[in-house]
Amino acid sequence: MASNGNRPVGSASAAETCCFSEGSTGSCPRIGIRGPRTTRGIHPDPTVEPSRMQTMLELDTGTAPLRIADPALQPIAEKVMEGRRLSLDDGGILYGTEDIHAVCRLADLVRRRLHGRLTYFNINRHVNYSNVCALSCSFCAFHRKRGQDGAYEMTLEQVRDAAVAASEAGATELHVVGGLHPWFKFDHYTSMLSTIRDAVPNLHLKAFTAVEIVHLQRISKRGKDGLAGTRSVLQDLKDAGLGSLPGGGAEVFDDRAHDTAWKGKIRGEQWLDVHRAAHELGLNSNATMLYGHVEGRRERLVHMDLLRRQQDHTLAEWAGVQRIATRPEGDGEQDGVLLTGPTDAYPGERLPMPGQAGLSTGYFQTIIPLPFFPDESGLENLPGPTGLENLRTLAVARLMLDNIPHAKAFWIMQTLGMSQLMLDAGADDLDGTVVWYDITHVGGSGTHQETTAADLQHAAVEAGFIPIERDTLYRRVHRDGAKWSIHEGRSEEATLDSAETATG
Repeated sequence: MASNGNRPVGSASAAETCCFSEGSTGSCPRIGIRGPRTTRGIHPDPTVEPSRMQTMLELDTGTAPLRIADPALQPIAEKVMEGRRLSLDDGGILYGTEDIHAVCRLADLVRRRLHGRLTYFNINRHVNYSNVCALSCSFCAFHRKRGQDGAYEMTLEQVRDAAVAASEAGATELHVVGGLHPWFKFDHYTSMLSTIRDAVPNLHLKAFTAVEIVHLQRISKRGKDGLAGTRSVLQDLKDAGLGSLPGGGAEVFDDRAHDTAWKGKIRGEQWLDVHRAAHELGLNSNATMLYGHVEGRRERLVHMDLLRRQQDHTLAEWAGVQRIATRPEGDGEQDGVLLTGPTDAYPGERLPMPGQAGLSTGYFQTIIPLPFFPDESGLENLPGPTGLENLRTLAVARLMLDNIPHAKAFWIMQTLGMSQLMLDAGADDLDGTVVWYDITHVGGSGTHQETTAADLQHAAVEAGFIPIERDTLYRRVHRDGAKWSIHEGRSEEATLDSAETATG
């Protein structure tokens, strides 16, 4: 395994799916524990030996009792309730236990400490400016070569028109990603951002995965400049209108998986370096993990740990001032930053904005686990993850990533029904209305995927949560039709009754 300073790194590569994109009493009525159940044979991992169901244990969480059918989970539950960091071995137990219900309940406990019953969504649009890509990754069904059937390239005028249409529809965010185009020059990308900014200055631009940023660094002749070149590229993009980075391109940080499924793309240390540079420039970002392909569960846990270590480093100075830093379990080389303890869960819907409350940098806002879709990819012989594996992975991510404030159930890839269940398993965000998401589904000219704000609100209310419209940076949005404004305060005034009224 390679290393990067004091950060051990395995590897990684590209996209919010591929190289291109991103209350009640505390009980869990839909995922609550009612007795031992067996889940053998559900997406088995031969490296993990499921623990045997034994005597039912009951722990007092301060709200509803937590019933545990697997004694191996008891020390993990105690760590979670006391606000202590989980180890990779703990993560292995969470993945291996048959008591998936208790795993989800523990993740729900953490979620409610951070966000109560609030569930976030946004009004957004995706612009995938081209599917022409210099790479041909075996897991990606999106890429095309120039001139190939289904290949497309949007002009700047088409991008501008899409941005204007998004703004007129009330969107607060435009998510802009695409393939690693072999012939676009660097100024095409800065012109793309400035064109959008000039046409709709109030639209937040979340654009370009870490894989694209490294590509832009190369085509702008700054590839040999290392981190200085990365910062320079990001600064140019920020000056042109870039507001934040999506989490795409992470896949899973493992060299073996990288060389099997997306050889030629950037590795994990490069992905982390791009996001570190973005954070240093005051840009927030998300983090993804693509799972259910050639990786194993241990590789997923290492991926989570590397994200956690980088977030520790990013937030260390601020957390010290806030007095919420703590030494991690084991032989950690730096102080860990835990936001999920019973008394030190950060008191707000989101961390401060960069430059506020002593926080000088950007940071990872959200973890987004993404299930692999094998259809029409070079790995279509693989089965892909099951629904229970998706649920478990979301819950494990919420429990392991104790310093990333949000966990997203990305409904585009999880389905809206599964995303509802995930709200009780650690997720606090459903993503947005989207419209045109080409990355995960092959369609040549694009696959139209859209839901409405009312659908997202109804999904949250039906699951027992309070929907809150947010912007990209998790500030609350006040809306009057397509007109909107940002509310900087908290949302205690929101109630389930008012949410039900809003959704009809």
